[in-house]
Amino acid sequence: MPAMMKAAVFVEPGRIEIADKRIPDVGPNDALVRITTTTICGTDVHILKGEYPVAKGLTIGHEPVGVIEKLGSAVQGYTEGQRVIAGAICPNFNSYAAQDGAPSQDGSYLIPLGLCGCHGYKATAGWRFGNLIDGTQAEYVLVPDAQANLAPIPDGLTDEQVLMCPDIMSTGFKGAENARIKIGDTVVVFAQGPIGLCATAGARLMGASTIITIDGNDHRLGISKQLGADVTLNFNNCDVVEEVMKLTGGRGADSSIEALGTQATFESALRVLKPGGTLSSLGVYSSDLTIPLSAFAAGLGDHTIRTALCPGGKERMRRLMNVLASARLDLGVMVTHEFKLENIVAAYELFSHQRDGVLKIAIKP
Repeated sequence: MPAMMKAAVFVEPGRIEIADKRIPDVGPNDALVRITTTTICGTDVHILKGEYPVAKGLTIGHEPVGVIEKLGSAVQGYTEGQRVIAGAICPNFNSYAAQDGAPSQDGSYLIPLGLCGCHGYKATAGWRFGNLIDGTQAEYVLVPDAQANLAPIPDGLTDEQVLMCPDIMSTGFKGAENARIKIGDTVVVFAQGPIGLCATAGARLMGASTIITIDGNDHRLGISKQLGADVTLNFNNCDVVEEVMKLTGGRGADSSIEALGTQATFESALRVLKPGGTLSSLGVYSSDLTIPLSAFAAGLGDHTIRTALCPGGKERMRRLMNVLASARLDLGVMVTHEFKLENIVAAYELFSHQRDGVLKIAIKP
């Protein structure tokens, strides 16, 4: 095995470049995975733009598909040469949060935000790849707490089929799970990017009988039809809140899923709810949110607002791959482009500007 590898590293805002880095040493609880396919996430674009701070020289990326190159001495139940994935969120399951039923929040903590003595939430949580440690847009990645986080890929599934599992599929499905969907429900999904599309697919699998998807891109709305949408609304052509109310006979939706992260979509997702409905929020917000008084029924509407961070760990990954292996869902349609690792700068340019119908890009070292 060579001592050096190629990796996409953060240089400064506006610059991610290919660099030579030393292949990491393997500790007793680690596994070294040779990456066969990874991808670019919207969060990586925030890092590229300097909107989310990471250390200079850090390898970016958090969606690994690959082969075990070397196992730590304490890792049991796996073999070198085995095809695996690991979740974008890779908790060690020893934290208070993990043992309290919120493993994705492993590592999150309260921090003082100002002289007033108030506190806020440091939401790095179990997201370590490409955030706290070197990530997956490289020839190799070191997976920490490997026995808790590595998941073998079932025979017959391609890299492209499982590429959504580490982050996009897990996040989108969590949005559907948090929406408390019951059989026969009406669900509205705002935004049909990769996470919103997976939320649409998750809502269908959970038993929603009417799924209404909203976006400004007709191509993405067409894909949402393939993944389970019954009705699609282009917000450029109608008042989507009015349309949802018409479609539900004025009753409102049982739940809504917000998958973009803007004030406008959050507010609309609240306005379409029935009394007692649930808003499941998946968007990453970059500024304070305002809750409108009328949509919130002055706090008397029995509404529930739930937020989520992508669940990780090997059991979560196993369940997601079971869905794919059962042929109940094929997310390969979301992989629209392929680039070699050495061409990742061009891939970032394409993905960040959302050109050429791009949804997800397979990056091949």
